[in-house]
Amino acid sequence: MYQHNGEEIFVIDGHVHLWDATEENIKHEGGEEFIQCFYDYHTTFTPEERQWDMDEYREYGADRMVEDLFGNAAADMGIFQPTYLTDFYTEGFNTTEQNAELATEYPERFVLNGTFDPRDGEEGLEYLEELHENYDIPGVKLYTAEWRGDSKGWRLDDEESFEFLETCQELGIENIHAHKGPTIRPLNRDAFDVADIDDAASSFPELNFIVEHVGLPRLDDFCWIAAQENNVYGGLAVAAPFAQNRPGKFSEIMSELLWWLGEDRVIFGSDYAIWNPDWLVEEVMEAELTQEHRAEYGVEWDLETKKKVMGENIAALYDIDIEKKRRAFRDDEISQQFDLGDHYASGEPTAADD
Repeated sequence: MYQHNGEEIFVIDGHVHLWDATEENIKHEGGEEFIQCFYDYHTTFTPEERQWDMDEYREYGADRMVEDLFGNAAADMGIFQPTYLTDFYTEGFNTTEQNAELATEYPERFVLNGTFDPRDGEEGLEYLEELHENYDIPGVKLYTAEWRGDSKGWRLDDEESFEFLETCQELGIENIHAHKGPTIRPLNRDAFDVADIDDAASSFPELNFIVEHVGLPRLDDFCWIAAQENNVYGGLAVAAPFAQNRPGKFSEIMSELLWWLGEDRVIFGSDYAIWNPDWLVEEVMEAELTQEHRAEYGVEWDLETKKKVMGENIAALYDIDIEKKRRAFRDDEISQQFDLGDHYASGEPTAADD
């Protein structure tokens, strides 16, 4: 676990991917625009000395992913959030089946989520049930701006979408992660609008709606919705790297979230491999709210809040027993590979503290 001022913090990276953006897999110019846009986000918010070159960024592979997430104990677990984009990529960009290979190899370290797209109709419902049967998925990641034929997006509050949410509820798939953040070339910005979360969340109070990227650049809209719907959570992917080169903006975002949602409904995510937790976790953990924001909002980014945001909140959503995991990680395969057994047993600092 990550060591912060002598205290242990169990980190669950709530937003990770294993993607394939190789030129061989791209079948539409949108696929190249998409990965180039990702790379622009990567280079803008990543310290220069930690930036990847474009070739490794296109396809980094399972071995590197395991090392980047867990090798220095910056993160303890990761939750796969698929992004199919099958109109752009022949084999898909980041599918449940692709992620399942790694999640199956390390089931204690990864949580595998699925997806649905209401435009797929009955075939899509059958696929959702198949994902549940094959992988027992506890959540889905939704990409409302994904292109599908002539369609350039869909809404979560449509009648067709509600049929899929009803199926999720029946199957016990409780965690609904929706990308509601910045656009990515060539997708449409308005198709990521956060407004459709409102009716969906109020109509399905037994489901948890995790709004990835906290609605940026529509943070204000998101906060007003989340304040009214207590089953709406904010995922920090995209917001988190502001801690590195826009600390004042990070302070503003966190202050808004903590004031509107409270410390129990904000969730950390690196958006790996757009950004890498082996440096991002430290940046977020060491960030501070400005004196002005602390005075105005009356909130704190203190140790107890960090423990909740970095792992405890999403552990509650996914029924993850942190203490049980810590004991299991003392001698699991990854701890053996990276010599982390003593770290989990004693809490001794690792490279993540350097």
